Amino acid sequence: MLDYSHDALLVAAAFAVALMAGFTGLSLTRGASKLPYGQRKLVVAMAAVALGGGIWSLHFVAMLGLQLPVLFYYDALTTLISALVAILMAELALLLVHFGRRTKLRITAAGVIVGLGIPAMHYIGMSGMQLCRPVYTPGGIALALAASIALSIGSFWISYGEREARNILLGTLGFGVTVFAVHFIAMAGTGFLEVDVTGGTGPAISNESIAFGVTLASFLISAAFLLTGATFFEPQKTAALAAEAAAYQAPPTPLGEEASVQPLEAVQSHGENRVEEAAGEPVEEPGAPATAPVPEAAAAPDMPPMDRLPYEKDGRTHFIDVDAVAAIRASGHYTFLYCDDERLFCPWSITEVENRIPYSGFIRTHRSYLVNRRFVSGFERKKDTGVCFFEGIKSLTKVPVSRSRLGEVRDLLGV
Repeated sequence: MLDYSHDALLVAAAFAVALMAGFTGLSLTRGASKLPYGQRKLVVAMAAVALGGGIWSLHFVAMLGLQLPVLFYYDALTTLISALVAILMAELALLLVHFGRRTKLRITAAGVIVGLGIPAMHYIGMSGMQLCRPVYTPGGIALALAASIALSIGSFWISYGEREARNILLGTLGFGVTVFAVHFIAMAGTGFLEVDVTGGTGPAISNESIAFGVTLASFLISAAFLLTGATFFEPQKTAALAAEAAAYQAPPTPLGEEASVQPLEAVQSHGENRVEEAAGEPVEEPGAPATAPVPEAAAAPDMPPMDRLPYEKDGRTHFIDVDAVAAIRASGHYTFLYCDDERLFCPWSITEVENRIPYSGFIRTHRSYLVNRRFVSGFERKKDTGVCFFEGIKSLTKVPVSRSRLGEVRDLLGV
């Protein structure tokens, strides 16, 4: 076996390239799930090139720092295939988390795919070495594969558990550490043998040519890093979009608490295909005025009644029949629609909804709630307040009845 070492400066440069590529890919996709499908595909493709290109660039920057006592070069086709594998695996992972409902299983699967893609790229790239043959140990391959999958799953959970700036920055660090660790774990289990070439070989790439290509790729990754970093912490361009985003991503307000508008700068993107369950006990704060108005936009006059309500999902506006909605909850200038097992974001205020639904089947039980009487399965009085119960509605189990509306609700329910 040949003795070998690494140039420390190029090792550090490889890690820096991986960090820049990770940040570029993960920040490019922030808010991508609310974009139209065409734009989303373009953003995901760009992010995949950044992530896959970063995996490839780290490998070959580190390989430029590999110091062997013999001359070696690379097969051109194999080197190209290694880059394409990294990009395609990254794109497949991003498609899972940005198209369709984002679940724990999808995030984990995306991490597994990238975890397989990193060592696949590494070993394909190593197989392209000419005049010098890498020799692997089974333990080294197994350890590199296990570390890659575990670290990649962790990076995706950090990055996609929440899509805030902090998570993306931590996910960037996780991605960089993952690619860097997998490369050198794999190299620790690799030896090299000198090979005499007696026959013809395919098109070859010298170390100088690899250095040129890697330098160009690293420059493009650095430029993309600077462009994405320049606007990473920039607040939303419009207050309306930010308010909509905050309302959509806000967790369900505990029953009985006053809904409030979220800070405009708190959220960069809305949607991300999240459906959360409403839960909690209806509790009125002692002494709190039950009729305090929720801050909301006034309904426009002379608006025609609607037998369908709009909701936003996957970057587009959909409509649902009014009679399929079990309850409506106010959240600032917006509302959430509860129907069966889904909680849907509606861009209308609760006042506009109340004014435009065409029939009186809904009851205002609370300053923040409208309830469809046909879905109420039970009622319970609690001193001077009450609770309406729902059976068969997975997204909602109960709704509070405020002190000031208790008599009206009881009359309409006939209790």
